[in-house]
Amino acid sequence: MILEIKNITKNFGGIVAINDTTFHINKNEIFGLIGPNGAGKTTMFNIITGNYKPSSGQVFLDGNNITNKKNYKIVQAGIARTFQNIRLFSSMSVLDNILIGLDNTAKYTYLESIFRLPRFFSQEKIVKEKAYEIMKFLGIDKYANELATSLSYGNQRKVEIARALATHPKLLLLDEPAAGMNPNETKELAQLLFKIRDEFDITILLIEHDMKFVNHLCDRVMVLDYGKTIFEGHIEDAIQDKEVIKAYLGDFKHA
Repeated sequence: MILEIKNITKNFGGIVAINDTTFHINKNEIFGLIGPNGAGKTTMFNIITGNYKPSSGQVFLDGNNITNKKNYKIVQAGIARTFQNIRLFSSMSVLDNILIGLDNTAKYTYLESIFRLPRFFSQEKIVKEKAYEIMKFLGIDKYANELATSLSYGNQRKVEIARALATHPKLLLLDEPAAGMNPNETKELAQLLFKIRDEFDITILLIEHDMKFVNHLCDRVMVLDYGKTIFEGHIEDAIQDKEVIKAYLGDFKHA
């Protein structure tokens, strides 16, 4: 078990966004968090990554309680994420965007960086080599010196994933990674995520609306509706579940 969510509830005033939700993800799983718009999926991501504090409940990563820890502490503990709307530094190159993710791995002091002492240069070389390794793995090394936001949508998504991988995560959270992609790009992304899982030895939790993509990729899924779990298991069972069908399509008896 790499991630354990215990009885998480999140209230925004009188609105219950997450309602006493419990689930776990096993190491090296690809786990899908699905549900209709407004179901609470992104709220759950924000709780896991420390952007929101839960009203009650606990979050455990690799057996360690990370509930209410600062966002940067959770990154250091081993969680990285991407966003539904790609967030890249528009004035930076692809390489520089990825170096941001590697910032904590450089072993030199502030003074060594100011005075450009020998250890600064040796560490900068190591960090850049690591950045190029990640870019080459994702097939974007040829764009290293181009502005990240000048790339195609699919390649911008890869840059964001590369920056997340640069933090050496145990758990990678992807918020609608296939959004806006054509079928060929979606197929390529699925194969890439399998490779990332295997080569980087990490676990993946994703939010996604493309059910074909989810079915191809995910070992298990959990379905949220109005912040409450209505299904957990395999996607082929989820799409036949009466509660899931009702959540997505409505109650035909009262339509």
